[in-house]
Amino acid sequence: MSFKNIIILWFLVFCASLFAQENNTIINVFNRQPLNFNGEKGNDKQAQILQSGRLVYKKVTVPSFPKGTDVSIKLTVRSNGDRWDKSGSCFVVADTSFISVLDVSKGYKEFPKDSFKAENHAGVVAGENYQPVVELMRFMTPFGVGHYSDNRVKYRRPVYIPSWEKQVVWKHDISQLKKLVSNTFYVGVWIDSWTAEGYNFDLQFSYSNRERKTLKVLPLVNTIPYVGGQPIPDIFAKEALTHTFNLKKNAKNVKLHYITTGHGGHSGGDEFIKIKNSVYFDGKLVLDTIPWRDDCASFRRFNPTSGVWIKKDSAAYYDFKTKKRAVKVIEERIASSDLSRSNWCPGSSVKPMVVKLGDLEKGNHELKIKIPATPVDGDKLNHWLVSAYLTFEY
Repeated sequence: MSFKNIIILWFLVFCASLFAQENNTIINVFNRQPLNFNGEKGNDKQAQILQSGRLVYKKVTVPSFPKGTDVSIKLTVRSNGDRWDKSGSCFVVADTSFISVLDVSKGYKEFPKDSFKAENHAGVVAGENYQPVVELMRFMTPFGVGHYSDNRVKYRRPVYIPSWEKQVVWKHDISQLKKLVSNTFYVGVWIDSWTAEGYNFDLQFSYSNRERKTLKVLPLVNTIPYVGGQPIPDIFAKEALTHTFNLKKNAKNVKLHYITTGHGGHSGGDEFIKIKNSVYFDGKLVLDTIPWRDDCASFRRFNPTSGVWIKKDSAAYYDFKTKKRAVKVIEERIASSDLSRSNWCPGSSVKPMVVKLGDLEKGNHELKIKIPATPVDGDKLNHWLVSAYLTFEY
């Protein structure tokens, strides 16, 4: 390819990129919105507060995009004084003809009996008049990012980090959920914070206006306790979670989207041990995996208040005095945020695992999730946060 052709190609790509950016529709939903437990509520009069401030939601109206569009979500989180790592979830309620966690939280409705699992765990599966919310993003807050990103914790900072980050930003492509995040819908953010300081966050949607197919979405399962009074979801330590649902029409190109994280932050808890997740569809094993993250040390710059201890280790190095290689004993920092965990790290987001199910005939189908989890034992609050939904075409 000649230099002239390279320049022409570069110019065309640049123009296409510029055109795409100019045609993006950007929706800023929240800006520095506080989220906490009985703390500051913020100044956004459209923001609705639930669970003493631990859940914030808002009604959103965007264009319909009749020819389809790419959709991305961007979430930015900062500590307002909460020092700890917490589970978080951004979710959508699109079909208000069904009972949702918002209705139950406000006392308008109760969880229907067919949404229960393991006796007292309500709102876990879809029922005749109820749908669990669909997660747009699962995330885990870092230890103290933003509020503590100063010299108060300078002695915890490893030498390979020039400075602590001021915030953490996650961006996901959620184009498969376009049907739920166009027109008018409710979007909420929940963080499992129990401090009055808590966090603040920004939330933004971006629509490309690029033509593409719009998929159908069917919510199936969500074990996150968004509603006050829901027990710790230790369902899987009691039984496999089985859910039978009905497809009203033959469905093509069906995909199962499965999000899972293990929790229980004590030694030997489900947060820190490898446990297999086995997912069956219509009796067939379709996903058999141990969800695990062993790259958590790469998020160290987001975790200024992570607990740190010292460990002796042997280090190989070059001695400039003797001009020889040598080995000596050193003391090295190890942070709690560095430790491997059950599919998450402090400061990470969690993307769905996607299983292709092919074409399905209308009628009843069964989803079964089996996790040999550890039971709750006193303050050892082992549990698994699991959500699942289908996307497909007719």
